[in-house]
Amino acid sequence: MTGDAWITVVVLVLAFGLLAWDRLSPSAVVLTAAVTLLVTDVITSRQALSGFANPAPITVAALYVLARAAEKTALLTPMTARLLGEGRTARDLARLLVPVAAASALLNNTPLVAMLTPDIVSLSQRRELPASRFLMPLSFAAILGGTITVLGTSTNLVVSGLLEDSGVAPLGLFEVTPIALPAAVLGVALIIVLARRLVPLRSTVQEQAAESVREFVVTMVVLPGGQYDGRRLGESDLIGRRNVFLVQLARGDQVFSPVVDLDLVMQEGDRLTFVGEVRQIVGLYRLVGLRSTAQDHLDVVAEPGHGLHLAVVGRDSPLAGHTLSDVNFLTRYQAAVLAIHRDGQRMTLDPRDVRFRPGDALLVLASDQFRDNWSEGRDFLLVADLDGDSPHMSRRAGFVAAITVVMVGVAALGILSILEAALLAAGALVATRTLTSNEVRDAIDFDVIILIAASFALGAAMETTGLAEGVARGIVGMFNPLGDAGVVFGLLLAVSLLTELITNNAAVVVVFPIAMSVATNGGLDNRAVAVALAVAASSSFLTPIGYQTNTIVYGPGGYRFTDYLRLGIPVKIVTLALVTAAVVLL
Repeated sequence: MTGDAWITVVVLVLAFGLLAWDRLSPSAVVLTAAVTLLVTDVITSRQALSGFANPAPITVAALYVLARAAEKTALLTPMTARLLGEGRTARDLARLLVPVAAASALLNNTPLVAMLTPDIVSLSQRRELPASRFLMPLSFAAILGGTITVLGTSTNLVVSGLLEDSGVAPLGLFEVTPIALPAAVLGVALIIVLARRLVPLRSTVQEQAAESVREFVVTMVVLPGGQYDGRRLGESDLIGRRNVFLVQLARGDQVFSPVVDLDLVMQEGDRLTFVGEVRQIVGLYRLVGLRSTAQDHLDVVAEPGHGLHLAVVGRDSPLAGHTLSDVNFLTRYQAAVLAIHRDGQRMTLDPRDVRFRPGDALLVLASDQFRDNWSEGRDFLLVADLDGDSPHMSRRAGFVAAITVVMVGVAALGILSILEAALLAAGALVATRTLTSNEVRDAIDFDVIILIAASFALGAAMETTGLAEGVARGIVGMFNPLGDAGVVFGLLLAVSLLTELITNNAAVVVVFPIAMSVATNGGLDNRAVAVALAVAASSSFLTPIGYQTNTIVYGPGGYRFTDYLRLGIPVKIVTLALVTAAVVLL
């Protein structure tokens, strides 16, 4: 291998090691790997940035917008609820996966998964089920279903085009079906059987945020002449309250912690620190005789029509790294912060002295419009009323459905590419005010977009250095002694592994000429091998970056990078074995 190829190997090994470590953002890891390959002159600046000009990340971004519109209007919620059932048995999983796989055969699977994902997350949260149980199987089933016809996935179209460029007829609509259908049927069946055992149960970002706000710390001051001034702790209603605990009493320089002496007599000015679940700790603010240390802030906004909300500071929030006074919180949000929770720490400091970090959960007193005003912005990752969310319904579901049908139709008929159709659909949703510009911005997971775009640089390095072709030929050579079945399996394994690294379409382009040469020399049917290559190239089950549907469910499912291996390895092996058998037998 050349020096550039060795550099590429080292960078890829380090990158995938960091991704498996799961301590850093995947997009940051892959982007850093791309920059490393650029500065070491393995790839050019054009190759390093090629992913940002590629249709794939832009298409996914546009589909995120469409999915947000479907979620906002509850377009697919009734259907998804029926398909998901109670979601607790393998039968319920089958009710979801079989129709999705069937629909993916005739509809492009990427927008289908994009639109179903938000509803599955919402329904799972409502039923107290982990969305991760359904989203990875959903993606895998859609991938398998998409291989059944030429229309299901872009990879089939790429192979059809490569055949046409080589001087033979392109693939017919159902020409791939005899080879792909058995693999899809048995693959989906395997997913249904194994998913409950092998798919890890993860929390979504929203669930993690909700879990992190269960417990808050607040400090109250005993008022002079109030019902607690001069009263024993054991005689008061401050002890024994459900899910609220008095953990500290401070009197000047004297601190009682833990508070175990129930004969201790409270005095005016005593600072009482409580820890408790948010809904229970709210009751402390209604007690006569105690005053919050943040009362001066409360007085500004405490008016009729105001209530309590939970707000979690977002990663890109202007609050991150600043205090309440730095951002002029009262004026900016017309709200007061009563308490702050930080995972792993009890924030006993006065809220005014805390410098916010991403993920901090705030107990906020504000008007009833606070959630509507700020839930779609980047300031807060999550905004929820303490009384819970109400279903978000809209009369525009029919319009969103029409936009979706037109988008899929013009793409399926080849009138427009899926990129052009998706961008026009997203533009129509904004132009008709179905979505606001803020909703569009916040609908797009830019970490995912960067992850997809940066991964193209890794693929370019593998192609430029000859590493991809070398890997493909090496794998085929390993299986060559096993005869025709070994050769075909080696080809399919090569293209499916490259798919995980350089995307499915790029993998097909690299392996196609090798496959045609091997098929001709071995007396195999070129078209059957080409079809098998298309199916294998779409069979991305090992990483979240190999196929767009895997990437779409990555964040909402709360998955780790290596989670895909657990279910993906058996599904990939069975799929490749069945496709190999179909080629050899047919």
